Amino acid sequence: MNIDFRGFLHRLRKQKQKDPAVMALDIVEVGSETDNYGQHDKVSKHIPEGITSKMLYKDVVGIAWPSFIEMTLTQLASMVDMMMVGRLGSWAITSVGLTAQPKFLLMLMFMAMNVGATALVARYKGEGSPEKANRILRQAFLLTFVLSLIGSILGVIFSENMVRFMGATEAITLEQGTIYLKIQMLGFVPLALTTTATATLRGVGNTRIAMAYNLISNLLNVFFNYGLIHGNMGFPKMGVAGASLATVIGQTIAFVLSIAVVLRGNHYLHLDIKKGFKPDWQAMKSIFNIGIPSMIEQAFMRTGMILYVKTVASLGTVAYATHQICMNIQAMSFMTGQAFGVSSTSLVGQSLGKRRPDMAQAYTSHTRRVGLVIAILLVLIFFFLGKPIVSLYTDEVDVIAQGAKILMFVALVQPLQSSQFILAGALRGAGDTRATAVISFLTILLIRPILAKYSIDVLGWGLEGAWFALLVDQALRSLLVLLRFNSGKWKRVKV
Repeated sequence: MNIDFRGFLHRLRKQKQKDPAVMALDIVEVGSETDNYGQHDKVSKHIPEGITSKMLYKDVVGIAWPSFIEMTLTQLASMVDMMMVGRLGSWAITSVGLTAQPKFLLMLMFMAMNVGATALVARYKGEGSPEKANRILRQAFLLTFVLSLIGSILGVIFSENMVRFMGATEAITLEQGTIYLKIQMLGFVPLALTTTATATLRGVGNTRIAMAYNLISNLLNVFFNYGLIHGNMGFPKMGVAGASLATVIGQTIAFVLSIAVVLRGNHYLHLDIKKGFKPDWQAMKSIFNIGIPSMIEQAFMRTGMILYVKTVASLGTVAYATHQICMNIQAMSFMTGQAFGVSSTSLVGQSLGKRRPDMAQAYTSHTRRVGLVIAILLVLIFFFLGKPIVSLYTDEVDVIAQGAKILMFVALVQPLQSSQFILAGALRGAGDTRATAVISFLTILLIRPILAKYSIDVLGWGLEGAWFALLVDQALRSLLVLLRFNSGKWKRVKV
């Protein structure tokens, strides 16, 4: 496969000095009569003067669609991974699935700092302070490098222990899961630095470039999957290890391209190597103020997910393989909510940077409307096309039949998770990460694993009981996030 890297870099050079404008925000004035934060505590259903719904929708979709394509392609690559690996047998799906939560747990340190970087870069973009935004960019890269290097070393050393802890009950799933995770950890630092570049670019609303380099990464991932898993096109047959290596190759290419983007001086964000990477404690403090609550939130989330996955793993290899397939499909459905969550994060941050909480409010309400329409479409797809979708992953009749039932739960979750992602994105854009941490503690760490264990062990509902617990968790979390947003307290968070 020939990738025209020179052409890619040439297109980057042709980008305008200023990142894509946010049309509605460009016409509002700082210091207007709506600049009083205290006047906007209640949810306003009115569009600010001089702004139209069309302008708001254009800004929302303009940021969301590249993120949606980027995330969808990333998840499609993950789904293709799972489909190709699934042809090796249920044990292979289980082996790969058991590595997901340990990897996410190791990622939470730098991913949380990325939340802080996104919010701050968006705020400074709104203020018109590129120097502050670029200072955050440098400090975010420094933090990510250190944290991901530590995570990589720990991941390699404790891979087998983590897979065993996740509930590997068969020798082959433990062995192959360990191999898969170790290879992933070898590519951990490039993956981490790419996520930081992407997070900061999203903060200024520049999602198209991230879409481009992640598209190339995902195409390479699928190409090497085809070659390395089953030994096609003269590649060695590596099985599960080949799937992991293919992912790392794609991620490394994405890293090279993302660094090329931020090193060039023709963007709002510019990683100036000459200024060095000496710790700037004031900038780091700002990142920590938003990032640490987000890290606590992610820690609650991952711990809860680990307890939840261990409970599901106790049902056996076939049930867990079914669960993993359905989780993989649900993760694809996340993409719309997460993409519009990126819009709400960027637009809320930039609006508050211009001291326009009314614009932040208007953007969020319009983003939720678009998200709801797409969520309803997904409900219909998962409700009526369950068996054909699950059969893409496996030929096993029992897995297909049970997977189709589980996709009914996935369908019911869609409107809830769409609203939740968008509102949580708005809160993060405002720097209000403490509230989301408390909500995650209550729902993911407590409600979901406890209810799943009760449903499985006491009520005997099996895998359906685990997904019932997930549905209850999503419903409660969506309600709590909505109540927090409606309180208006996020408008006065200091960053």
